[in-house]
Amino acid sequence: MSDLQHQLKEYYADVIDSVGDGVIVLDDRQLITLMNPAAEEIVAVSRSLARGQAFVALFKGDDVLLEMVDKTSATGMTISDHENIVLKRGGRITPISATTAPLLLASGERIGTILVLRDLTNIRELEGAVRQADRLSTLGTLAAGLAHEIKNPLGGIKGAAQLLQQELPAASELQEYTEVMVREVERINRIVEELLNLASPKKLQLARVNLHQVLGDIILLQKSAIAQKRITIQQHFDPSIPPILVDEALMTQLFLNLIKNAVEAVGDSGLLKVTSRVLADYSMTQKGERTSRMVAVDISDDGPGIKKDQLEQLFTPFFTTKTGGTGLGLAICQKIVSEHRGMIKVDSEPARGTTFTVMLPLIQ
Repeated sequence: MSDLQHQLKEYYADVIDSVGDGVIVLDDRQLITLMNPAAEEIVAVSRSLARGQAFVALFKGDDVLLEMVDKTSATGMTISDHENIVLKRGGRITPISATTAPLLLASGERIGTILVLRDLTNIRELEGAVRQADRLSTLGTLAAGLAHEIKNPLGGIKGAAQLLQQELPAASELQEYTEVMVREVERINRIVEELLNLASPKKLQLARVNLHQVLGDIILLQKSAIAQKRITIQQHFDPSIPPILVDEALMTQLFLNLIKNAVEAVGDSGLLKVTSRVLADYSMTQKGERTSRMVAVDISDDGPGIKKDQLEQLFTPFFTTKTGGTGLGLAICQKIVSEHRGMIKVDSEPARGTTFTVMLPLIQ
């Protein structure tokens, strides 16, 4: 092989290694001859171990992929599947899209098969966030009309109960009933206010905000509130994250709610971690703007966790797992994040704790 051919081979190898999608090259016997780093990550096998192995051995049980490779190898057809493939590796389930294409020489002779894999995890999360935002938008419109209709009669009921309190003797046992009436009306009014907060559009007061300062202040207040409990709060902040363009009041409301939820989850003793980091695998592009990376804030607790069937409803208005809760707190959190063109997700298992992750565009 000449020096030029050797340089070209290395150049093309570098190009394939730099591709974000997983690339696996098979020879005419379906033995793996090449695998790039992205494929290593998706398949969870090092390329040094994979090279020379039969494809069928490495992907045993992945019937759709095996069928695609067989069909392309036999017919030379290019085949794609973007919906039906899920890889199970090391306890992790990864939805992927796959394309198989023939590997051809310049003469047109088929000498193997190329398999391209794309991890769809992030895309599925984004799709789920969009669907949830659409549902919230519809519910919000209904809630706004309902809340306005409820507030007027509530005011009348509360006023009548307070007048009755003034007319009754201080020692009357009926005072207890009027106090219940006033208290319950105030509780309903609080729910209505939260509904309006969820439904009504609000113009963001954007400014460059140091998220670490916001988080630090909230953590300081929470440490004071839990001084009598055996709860530890740890913070791990990435010092390279600059101030970002957000509404400071809404960020405070968002993270205060999430951190308080985590404190309540652990009870009288436990561990909370608040971590900030820059995400390398997420980016957002808004029309007329340059591509923006994202910053993530993880709020983790080692509490009892959340059941799988409850996770799917967690951001639905009025769904709550807490006694006396309104079920609107997390819906409002999601609205705040959505208004900032971000995402919020939750990862939890019973007895293993819960992690809420807020992702925001790193716009300065």
